[in-house]
Amino acid sequence: MKKSIALIAALAALALPLSANAHRAWLAPTSTSLSGADAWVGFDAGMSNGVFIPDHAAMNLAGLTITAPDGSTAQAENMSRARYRSTFDLHLTQQGTYRVANVMGGLIVSYKQGGEQKRWRGTEADMAANIPADATDVVATRTNSRIETFVTLGATSTTALAPTNEGIELVPVSHPNELAAGEAATFKFIRDGQPLANQQVTIARGGARYRDDPEEMTVTTGADGSFTVTWTEAGMYWINTSVRTAAQGDQMAANAQYNGALEVLP
Repeated sequence: MKKSIALIAALAALALPLSANAHRAWLAPTSTSLSGADAWVGFDAGMSNGVFIPDHAAMNLAGLTITAPDGSTAQAENMSRARYRSTFDLHLTQQGTYRVANVMGGLIVSYKQGGEQKRWRGTEADMAANIPADATDVVATRTNSRIETFVTLGATSTTALAPTNEGIELVPVSHPNELAAGEAATFKFIRDGQPLANQQVTIARGGARYRDDPEEMTVTTGADGSFTVTWTEAGMYWINTSVRTAAQGDQMAANAQYNGALEVLP
C-alpha cells in the first residue's frame, strides 16, 4: 500500500504544474564552491511544502545523473533514503564544475478496461505491449522532470553545463557557481533544445520557515528563453518552471518541469 501511495504521489507531481501550495521538489548540496585537490559534498533531496525543508517525502533518485567537469559520469556514494529525504555524497576529484541532476521521464497512460479505470507508466516503446487490446478511453501523456544543482571544485568550468536537449533545461549565461548578492544573473530556459519563451519562472529563497515573508519572486522569460534576476540576499535559491501541453492531432499531451537549486554567496 505504501508503494502504491508513493507511486500515485510521484505521478501527480509529474502530471501537474506546480502551484504555490504544491509540494516542491529540490536537490540541495551542503556546499557549491570548494577548493583543494579534492573535496566531498553531501546532498539532500526531497519533496516539501517549503523549499529545502524535509517535511513531506524523500525523493526517488532512480534518475540521478552526475556529470563531471570533463563530461564523464561520476558516481554518488553513501546513498540513503529516509522518511523525509534522500541523501548521498559526491567525491569531487576533478577541478571544475559538476552538474548533479535527477532526471525522470516516460509515459503516463490512463485507460478503462471492463469499466474499470486503470493507469500504466513506462516508456513509449513499451506502451503497445502493456495496454490491453480491449482498452478504451486511452489517454497518454509524455512526462519529463529535471531536478538539479551545480557544484564546483576550484575554478568554474562549462563542459558539464552543455544541454542534453531533452525536456526543460537551464542554460547558464551567468555561471551557476558564480552568483553573488546584489548582482544580476542571466539564464535561459530551453525545452527539447528550443527556447522556452514567455514562460513564468518562480524563484524562492530557502529558510522561509523562520520568516513571515516567503520572499518569492516571479519573472518571465523573453523570446529567446532568457531571464535576469538580481539576488537581494545571499542564500540557497530554488528555481522552478513547468509546462503542460494539451494533445493535438497525433501529438500526445506532454508535461515537463524543472526544479533547480542555486547558491548565492555574500
